[in-house]
Amino acid sequence: MRGSSVVSAFAFPWLVADIGGTNARFGLVTSPGARPSHVAVLAGADHPSLPEAVAAYLAELAEHADGVRPGAACLAVAGPVEGERYRLTNSAWAGSVRELDVPFAALLNDFEALAVSLPHLGGVDLLSLGGPDPSYGVKAVLGPGTGLGVGGLVPSGEGWTPIPGEGGHVTVPVQDERELELVRALRAQGLGHVVAEHVLSGPGLARLHQALAAVNGVSAPVLSSSDIVAHVDDSLCAETVEVFCGMLGSFAGNVALTLGARGGVYLGGGVLPRIVDRVRASDFRARFTANPDMSGYLAAIATTLIVAPQPALTGAAAWLAQLAARELVG
Repeated sequence: MRGSSVVSAFAFPWLVADIGGTNARFGLVTSPGARPSHVAVLAGADHPSLPEAVAAYLAELAEHADGVRPGAACLAVAGPVEGERYRLTNSAWAGSVRELDVPFAALLNDFEALAVSLPHLGGVDLLSLGGPDPSYGVKAVLGPGTGLGVGGLVPSGEGWTPIPGEGGHVTVPVQDERELELVRALRAQGLGHVVAEHVLSGPGLARLHQALAAVNGVSAPVLSSSDIVAHVDDSLCAETVEVFCGMLGSFAGNVALTLGARGGVYLGGGVLPRIVDRVRASDFRARFTANPDMSGYLAAIATTLIVAPQPALTGAAAWLAQLAARELVG
């Protein structure tokens, strides 16, 4: 983690976490400037609450270390954060960060944490999806996983300020009549108001697959997102991924325009790293710039895929380091 102070207001180790709708990822920061280590992934369904998942992670560590007691924690959660309280969008987990019984604990939306990680990523952590090299300026980050997350990062003095949001719940981006037909098919399958997350997520891939089958007038088995990306030799699966990438490009362009993200648009989440070649060969970049009034503006913005293994943990650690520095100054 670059740029960290060698002095900290919080005792080490620090607990960092990335809490999604499906999995909870945990790690420890053991010294100033260190990247998270002792990373473990726990299935959310195996634990009735976030505090119990934290306790299970620390108990597992205790078998290999003598009494791990974090001096501070930062948890990135996939859902709205209000002060010390959190509520996951795609999980029943909700509560207060104070329930963790850690001397200092902070909360971030998961895409806030991903945004905070951006200045600390480089080289093999990133893969270009088109456009120039990323530049200094407002940055946007988005990504399909269990849901569709959106966040931003704004230059602030000598540092950065993250911007949380719930942009995945905007109305689904459609560009032509065929995509309108897909939306109609999704509504016929029980969705009333179709939002971007309904199609641009892991579960969204499965919905798109069934909607395309209906529009094409063919029958198709119900497949998971993992099944679809593993069988792109199947014509319907291949078409599903192509439509997904195109609509994601339109959505990313909308986010770039909304935030004025001249510093680059970064894509994370659990879906895209599994289909890197398909994304790069798709209409993603063309759809990103396909705005008749702002195509030149969008063409000057880099689109970059985050391929680092646990970037939200890096962001959570960077946020704790920033808070620790403030405590020392204050």
